[in-house]
Amino acid sequence: MTHNTTPFPLEGGCDCRQIRYRIETAPLFVHCCHCRWCQRESGASFALNAMIESSRVTLLAGAPELVATPSESGYGQQIARCPSCRIALWSHYAGAGPLISFVRVGTLDEPDHLPPDIHIFAASKQPWLVLPPEALVVPEYYDRDQCWPAESLARREAMLPQLDAYRASMKPPAG
Repeated sequence: MTHNTTPFPLEGGCDCRQIRYRIETAPLFVHCCHCRWCQRESGASFALNAMIESSRVTLLAGAPELVATPSESGYGQQIARCPSCRIALWSHYAGAGPLISFVRVGTLDEPDHLPPDIHIFAASKQPWLVLPPEALVVPEYYDRDQCWPAESLARREAMLPQLDAYRASMKPPAG
């Protein structure tokens, strides 16, 4: 699925409007995650996250609080929440840390512009949830090289030096 007809940038924020942000471009990919962890965290049947380079997310007002939260991988995540109304705006997962934001699509002013590109961890989706027949659905996770559009793969490739440096900084010193 491409987002070429979506008008970027798109703005969003929390319920109390203390935090406002803008995604400047199309995300790399939009995940609809049906894992039980996302169901628990969202209090809903799935989480809808737009994966985008953090450098393409502009904070317009306020400063979110980063809350360390466990994740199924065991590496945890940092959830950016409004310090006032506590709405989760985006996450940073351990693999890319602060370099990639998983923006909660529902916090956008116009979330309709970012439908899911893929449904992941569909093996644990709620059985009553019927996915469209044309949807890209995988039982767990997927191969990025097979699913992402070429433009997103190129953007990731351009980020690899930053990602490698971040991951190296997270490793304990050899000793």
